[in-house]
Amino acid sequence: MNYPVWYVPEFGGGLLIALVAIFHVFISHFAVGGGLYLVMAERSAIMQKNAAIKDFVKRHTKFFLLLTMVAGGITGVAIWFVISVIHPAATSLLIHTFVFGWATEWVFFLVEIVALFVYFYTFETMDEKTHQIIGWIYFVSAWMSLFLINGIIDFMLTPGSWVQNPNFWVGFFNPTFWPSLAFRTCMALMLAGCYGFINATRVKDEGARLALISFSGRWALGFLLLSLPSGWWYLSALPEPARKLVFGSSPTIKTAVLYGSYGLVLVAILVTIMVILKPKRGSLALTSLVLVAALLYMGAFEWTREGARRPYVINEVMYSNGILAKEVDRLNKEGFLKNARWVKNKEVTDENLLDAGRELFMHQCYACHTQGGFNNDIVVRTRNMSFSAARKYLATIHEKRYFMPPFVGTDLELKALAAYLTNGLHKKPLTDDVEATAGATGAGKKLYDDNCAACHSADQLKPKMASWSKEKVRGSLDKLSKLNAAMPDYNGTVAEKDQMALYLYSLNHPEVAAGSAPGGQGKKIFDDNCAACHGMDQLAPKVKSWQKARVRSSLDQLSKINAAMPDYTGSAAEKDALADYMVTAAGGAK
Repeated sequence: MNYPVWYVPEFGGGLLIALVAIFHVFISHFAVGGGLYLVMAERSAIMQKNAAIKDFVKRHTKFFLLLTMVAGGITGVAIWFVISVIHPAATSLLIHTFVFGWATEWVFFLVEIVALFVYFYTFETMDEKTHQIIGWIYFVSAWMSLFLINGIIDFMLTPGSWVQNPNFWVGFFNPTFWPSLAFRTCMALMLAGCYGFINATRVKDEGARLALISFSGRWALGFLLLSLPSGWWYLSALPEPARKLVFGSSPTIKTAVLYGSYGLVLVAILVTIMVILKPKRGSLALTSLVLVAALLYMGAFEWTREGARRPYVINEVMYSNGILAKEVDRLNKEGFLKNARWVKNKEVTDENLLDAGRELFMHQCYACHTQGGFNNDIVVRTRNMSFSAARKYLATIHEKRYFMPPFVGTDLELKALAAYLTNGLHKKPLTDDVEATAGATGAGKKLYDDNCAACHSADQLKPKMASWSKEKVRGSLDKLSKLNAAMPDYNGTVAEKDQMALYLYSLNHPEVAAGSAPGGQGKKIFDDNCAACHGMDQLAPKVKSWQKARVRSSLDQLSKINAAMPDYTGSAAEKDALADYMVTAAGGAK
């Protein structure tokens, strides 16, 4: 809101951050764990007086230096650039809150650089004891960088009591600081062993090659196993909303955890085979597969950590679109556009409705959605929405989609965003009217469009419900979150659920649609047999509170209900059609 938006509609900002950050994380954790790996591998060479192993350490140090200092340095700078243009508000808050933490980390990083260059270029000229000390200086400095960055990163997920007491140390030593530090340390050391595999397979000396494969394998497997209890400790420290996301209520996180589990198992199996069963089978292809599996394991963790704080970029403090949670009530009263610094339209009028809606999209939705792109494309997400459905959906978006921030602004601004998403993107009419068409449309279809069509069209559901009975369709609306943890429960009235169920059932049973819709069989029966004495508008207030079974049974005893009414002599199917129509038209309950 206080910063301009770097708007690249087809690509989006979130994906760019993810691509740069994940690549950097793989390298930066290797930079930490690899330092200890080098020191211990060199110590092993010294103790065994093995020149082949020492030569490996020197060559591996060169690989390590180029990867961590060049690729790691470039991607580290890239992260700062990307987050500063895509999430400037969050970046600013982190810098101002932890400025001395960042400064200290940069000092340790400088020590890392100097120590690593000294370590590599003095391999043949420095005495072994001093050379080992330089290696330890590098590792301690690298781990301290992890220590400092870990506190800031985990603050974004679990700020804890910092929200009430914005103190540096309260935010830094947040609820997940220690479990995350333990887990990341284990992951960094595990990756070091997996990277070590790559160069170990290229050692020509057979004895040294097998020894290094065994050394790297035992190293990777040991820290992989240690990562499990520390990972569980980390998950246990998450706040309840984040824990629910991780343990199944988010389909994307669930998928990430599944693939991470595959990576973990694959690493364990392959390393065990190479270390214990078939050490001579350690080929470049096989060890590369180990590294890929390890990266999958760690990548799943990073994806889970990022996803667990949704809809916030800084949990409970700032939403993913940069709006502070404490500002929402004020902005809803005063208006978002009025308070936004980098917008052209400060208020919504009939003339600027679509343009104001476009600016609201850029500032409140673009952080996660592309427009015409391949990641969370808003065009695809809104193609089933009518204007009225979009308005209702936006008003309760944070309730229906737990991982999305609430719309912030006035009702008129909400209308402008809905207009842009429907008329601006799809040229749909800006009307709240819902035409009753053939089939069980009308009230049931409108309810479906308003509450469900944003995520799945009726055409997508139709084949899944082909074999469902009417009772099963109706019952499913009472337990949506049990059918799919990602779906919020529908909190409509019993009558509204009946109307929607009738519409959904009619998708595969057009005879029901014809019997329940205005203009269909049920309406025709009513018009032919009942309308001469009382219109549906007269009956609706009475019938609305009736269960459908009561409406249906009344058609078998009309003369008992009112002696002036003749009994209806139609078939059972016709009575069913008439009852369906009356319930639907009156908005009654099943």
